[in-house]
Amino acid sequence: MIKRSLAPLALGGFGIGMTEFVMMGILPDVANGLHITIPQAGYLISAYACGVVVGAPTLVSMLGHKPPRSVLILFMLMFLVFNGLSALAPNFASLLLLRFLAGLPHGAFFGVGAVVATRLAEKGKEAAALASMFSGLTIANVIGVPAGTWLGHHMSWRIVFLIVAAIGLATVVMLKKVVPDIAGTPGAGLRQDLQIFRRASLWLALGITSIGTGGFFAWLSYIAPLLTDVTHFHADMIPLIMTVVGVGMTVGVNVGGKLADRVPPLRAILILLMSMVCLLGLNAVLASSQVAMITLAFLVGANALALGPPIQMLLIENSREAEMLGSSLGQSGFNIGNALGAFLGGIPLTLGYSYASPLWVAAGLALAGVLLAMAMLAHGRKSVVMA
Repeated sequence: MIKRSLAPLALGGFGIGMTEFVMMGILPDVANGLHITIPQAGYLISAYACGVVVGAPTLVSMLGHKPPRSVLILFMLMFLVFNGLSALAPNFASLLLLRFLAGLPHGAFFGVGAVVATRLAEKGKEAAALASMFSGLTIANVIGVPAGTWLGHHMSWRIVFLIVAAIGLATVVMLKKVVPDIAGTPGAGLRQDLQIFRRASLWLALGITSIGTGGFFAWLSYIAPLLTDVTHFHADMIPLIMTVVGVGMTVGVNVGGKLADRVPPLRAILILLMSMVCLLGLNAVLASSQVAMITLAFLVGANALALGPPIQMLLIENSREAEMLGSSLGQSGFNIGNALGAFLGGIPLTLGYSYASPLWVAAGLALAGVLLAMAMLAHGRKSVVMA
């Protein structure tokens, strides 16, 4: 059960997860409604991701010295306003701008929320508290995204954004009523915050996040054509299988939280990335088996989201002077991984290979994450010896 003081963070995560991932499901409806092509509509996904990458470090650097609860409320107000306006967008250009603006508070909310969650957690259960916050995002993939996709198909895609805005409003109310007031970081500011980027360990942590998780996104980006063309599932089965992925995510984020509370975050990440390499390799080998692919859909989803809590813990550990900024970089890294995985995974397809070929790219990216984690582990040992 989610701790009462963490419930608003989970609800905000639900809204954020819904608005980010439902776009994939309602893309044809948005394209038809705005009289644009599906490839053009795809830029709306990229615009949101760019907003996340830009907004996370920028907003947190500007507001890191303010009380965290007030900052979270501000971010969620931005979220509800821009998503609400998205429902009213008259044309493609305006919606493109609004999707970018809606993405700005995404990573910043998770970054500040992660720090708040660890401060509210009992000692030794910080990663479990992070898992509670991320559970909202995973539940969005089980409930919110399928429901939003159905509404987009059968009613209007504009209703979906109004619902997301309503979730943002409910989160604002809950933040005011439930989350205790926590003091800001004295003396924090942009110049001081930027000092954390001098640390090689932080860059390694960002590399692990951006490249290692790119394996999951290379898998996810092309899973639909893989399942229909190679595994020979009927197209009607895809939403059900994506729900299986979402259930796996929900289970995995809690497993990752417990693992990161028992072993150091970097070791937890190393274990999970090694298992991810194996799972993605099995996907490539067993792509023609329907039973295997359903099972692997659950396991890959679980493995991917299990990485969330230890990655956030690792970033916070390596940015203590500006922990909110460091924590917010996790979402920037995930979205870079999203873009990187989709781009690299698409290369073998453009060369004429089958839809199973991106799976080898995915396994390679996860393996690169393993190597970066081992390099960071070695760097940490060297720093201890030199000290």
